[in-house]
Amino acid sequence: METMKVQKNQVIAKQKEKVKAWYLILEGSVVQRNSYARVILEKDSVIGISENDRYLCDYVARQDSVLAVFPYDTADDLIKVLNGQESMRGTLLRAALKQRQMLLEMYAGFQNLVRQFHSFVEAEYNDYTMFCSQFRLERQSFNRMDNFKPLEMVHKAENWEVNNSTSLMKKGFLDEYLHLMQKDDSLCIGAIMEACYQTRRVTQGIIEMVEYLKYNQDILLSESEKDMFHLYFELVIQAEMNNYDVKPLKERMDKMAEVIKKLNIYDEKLVAYRMDEYRNHDFTQYPINEFATPGMDEEGQAEDEWDESAEEGEDCLVHILTYAGYKEEQIEETRGLILKYRELPDMLSTDAEAFNLRKRLSQIFYDTYYKVFMKVMKDDDVPTPIVQMFLNFGFMDVQMAGEENANILYDLTEHLDMCNSEHIFTIFEWLKTIYTGQNEPSKNEFDLDYMGYLAEQKKMGKITMEQMRQYADNREMKVRFEIQNMFMSGNRITYGRISTFCPILGENDLINTVDKMLVTAQRLDDAINKIRKIDFSVFYREVVFSDPDKGINREMIMKEVLPNIILMPNAGTRAMMWQETAGVKRDTPARYMFPIFTAVDLDDMMVETTGRYRWEICRKIQGVHWNDIRDKSLTAEYCDYIQFYKKNNDLSTDAKEKIRTALLRGKNNYREVFVKDYQNWIKYESKGSFRLNKVSREILLTYCPFAKEIREDLKGNPMYQSALHRYDILTAKKVQRIKGVYDKYVKSGGKITDELRENLEYYSL
Repeated sequence: METMKVQKNQVIAKQKEKVKAWYLILEGSVVQRNSYARVILEKDSVIGISENDRYLCDYVARQDSVLAVFPYDTADDLIKVLNGQESMRGTLLRAALKQRQMLLEMYAGFQNLVRQFHSFVEAEYNDYTMFCSQFRLERQSFNRMDNFKPLEMVHKAENWEVNNSTSLMKKGFLDEYLHLMQKDDSLCIGAIMEACYQTRRVTQGIIEMVEYLKYNQDILLSESEKDMFHLYFELVIQAEMNNYDVKPLKERMDKMAEVIKKLNIYDEKLVAYRMDEYRNHDFTQYPINEFATPGMDEEGQAEDEWDESAEEGEDCLVHILTYAGYKEEQIEETRGLILKYRELPDMLSTDAEAFNLRKRLSQIFYDTYYKVFMKVMKDDDVPTPIVQMFLNFGFMDVQMAGEENANILYDLTEHLDMCNSEHIFTIFEWLKTIYTGQNEPSKNEFDLDYMGYLAEQKKMGKITMEQMRQYADNREMKVRFEIQNMFMSGNRITYGRISTFCPILGENDLINTVDKMLVTAQRLDDAINKIRKIDFSVFYREVVFSDPDKGINREMIMKEVLPNIILMPNAGTRAMMWQETAGVKRDTPARYMFPIFTAVDLDDMMVETTGRYRWEICRKIQGVHWNDIRDKSLTAEYCDYIQFYKKNNDLSTDAKEKIRTALLRGKNNYREVFVKDYQNWIKYESKGSFRLNKVSREILLTYCPFAKEIREDLKGNPMYQSALHRYDILTAKKVQRIKGVYDKYVKSGGKITDELRENLEYYSL
């Protein structure tokens, strides 16, 4: 085992990174963290023992530390670690059991916290309504409570697991248990892996509870002050103005303040500010003639998160269009069009009237989107929740979306971080990256990028050379290009029903609850990681490494490049791969598009989209030779197989008939036939359930090989045996050659960088 030194606050492993090694803490300590969940790992703890394929948490050195590093991919790797090192058996097993107990205790704490949080919030709101009735004061609307439900756990720890671990760790049986397990590697590894699986599930359960608290914490206290603490604050003011006894209300607020602090999930500055505001407020400053019932404006009209005009579907629309700079007559015209569309006997009709209405509303939507987006970019203020609903969800009209859905979307604007990550973007966040220059605009439907489009415009005489230079770095024109091309097309395609598509979010499309249909970054990451765990090489590309001074002129190495995923503001049924790279360079990410709301299985959508990516990235790399069998590749061999399947003696009559049927269904498009095979490859063949014929299986095994663990499981199967044996031989030759190159490079003074190390690790996946 190698050892490594890390300094205080150094990141050892990041959440979502691939687990390639376990780290035994020899000296110092490490923090395992996820949001506000923290576990301190002391000496003899093991980093990675809670994970399977990807790290679930961040690991950061709490102090200067020394770690022992040993490669880990499967349980078989533990055999190598334990071989001849019997003392390591007890060390690793003790660490696994100790960490399981720590996490079970944390799990129990969070479970209790979540239950208390939900019960407390429910009780306080019920008491709030009771106080309003008792004092005969108007109850303020608080829509967050309409959708506040108890947490339904997916990853649970059973009581017997908790009791078993507690008995083992705290009743004096540990040494006896370790003594028994250390007698045999199989016993020891089995006990370690059992503890690992439980620890992983418990960690996932903790993450579930943390996410639940993060999503719902602003019900009790939020920066916007649209929270229960503020409800009571306003109620005390109104009760004081009516000379009621406010002592029970203040006691309730003091109790709420105490609970807020004990929960330890809120920003300390926010808590301090709100508590000071409450405690320093003079509730006796209001004379009785200034009384105004909560929820009433100066004219005695009821107020709500949505005012009366908003409930009629007018105010939100006016708010958005006014922000975009529309005049009153234009706003009225748009309102009339939406009303006319809503009142159609069948909004999904394809007749001329419905078609023309959808066409006009689409033009207004995208024109408004551009204007609103540019105003947000030029304003310093954070856009209002209604504007954010429009920009991220395609919302414009309360009646179109449904009042209940509108309220949920309004609340979701405070949690948009759930839909964004390093490589996942809502359409608004994506367009921001175009505006800031972080990303270049996508290609249009004619496969032209932004500069290619400008060159075409110049060629057609529509712009001059001088204009072309000016437009090349024009941020507003780049955004407009992205909206008019990728956004408009992608929005329509991901919706799934092109002939009836209207970009304004409608209630008819939200066939399930918003929270269940919402496509979050975590859900997408889970879906893409399931594919990577099977088809490990799917996002790896060959890139050039060069260091001529140290003897390497041109060495092709493997680099993983994850796709950027853009969430279209619709409730759709399809995903698509828009382009396989972001530009000419091979190491730029592909661009996927998904609807931000869907009732379709995300795993299925991701597999289908990735199948198309597999095909198109091969075409991109092969260029004009993509279907030339003399230059072997995935697309070349697959095209040859489909083109000449009738003459192929390796195919049975039944297999040939299935290919003929597949071609008919795919409208004679070879890519679509491949995508269906790829879906079967990932979903069934990887589990040993055969769906492909001999020839297609051979091609996919060559160019889309399974991960090591799956290959090992399939080696005993005659259908895979010879192909997997060939794969192992070829991989061994490549590894031998690479190690030779690296040895020469190091002797010449070169340093093995992370990218070179990743290249070598690729062949062990």
